[in-house]
Amino acid sequence: MDYKNHYSVMKQNILQILSENFKDEESLSLLDLTFGAGGHSFSFLEKFINAKVVGFDQDPEALKNGYERIKRSDHRDRIQLIDSNFCFLEKYYKKGLQFDGILLDAGVSSHQFDSGERGFSFRFDGPLDMRMNPKDEVSAADLCNSLSMTELYEIIKEYGEEKFAKNIAKGIVKKRDESPLKRTSELEDICFHAYPKNMRHGKIHPATKTFQAFRIKVNNELGVLTDVIGQSIERLKEGGLFMVISFHSLEDRIVKHAFKNWKKEDYPIEILTKKPILPSSLEINENSRSRSAKLRVVRRLKEWPSKNKYFSQKGV
Repeated sequence: MDYKNHYSVMKQNILQILSENFKDEESLSLLDLTFGAGGHSFSFLEKFINAKVVGFDQDPEALKNGYERIKRSDHRDRIQLIDSNFCFLEKYYKKGLQFDGILLDAGVSSHQFDSGERGFSFRFDGPLDMRMNPKDEVSAADLCNSLSMTELYEIIKEYGEEKFAKNIAKGIVKKRDESPLKRTSELEDICFHAYPKNMRHGKIHPATKTFQAFRIKVNNELGVLTDVIGQSIERLKEGGLFMVISFHSLEDRIVKHAFKNWKKEDYPIEILTKKPILPSSLEINENSRSRSAKLRVVRRLKEWPSKNKYFSQKGV
């Protein structure tokens, strides 16, 4: 299938931050932990003519599209694409100062949302899947059909922050007692009818938070985000930037607390964003999916503490 168009969120903000810290002709080493359609990575190559970029992605469709795009590109000698979840960063780059800039875009790609057969969106009737890596064993349907009502409630409440989580969990159990859930339309219908009638047609669709919750759980999104933040800080060169784009409060909270904890641990970093940078109104008009994005940035300043402690973010 064709890889669908993708809008690279806050691309101009990121390029501006990099330009304020590095000269265009510098031989930069940059890491894009979520390559996706390659929008951020290729903007780095075009802006910084001597830069080299490494990209990570685990989605086979993104990888196939990425390899083909790199092959057609004039920049193919300056970019490398790695088939891996970014949480395995330390497998490829051991502790040490490797990169001038690391970008983590924690969002789901437009291609994944717009591909009905991937099951990420209730806008399409497709398999209730939601796996970013199809090789992973557990899909959203597996969770809906196997977990207890209490476990379903906890997932929807914790990861979706859904106030009607109990109603939705009950609806899932009732539906699967008749026949297993297999389609996104089935889960969407349960969510819709779990809401009071006067709240079913609001600004946010009743299924939005529940789909978010199962997607986060299926892909362990908060866990891998926590892991890669812990791995990234010691892979920055002096003066290097770590830039993280998050899309909901659970992600942003992890990033915010991680950066604050590094300061408390006396790591030589400067938090450049006391408050997160938000997308411009122009960008939101061009791409409504960017409206919830938040960008936080830290800069590495000098040598690590003499204790050379590897700061794990687990438990933040």
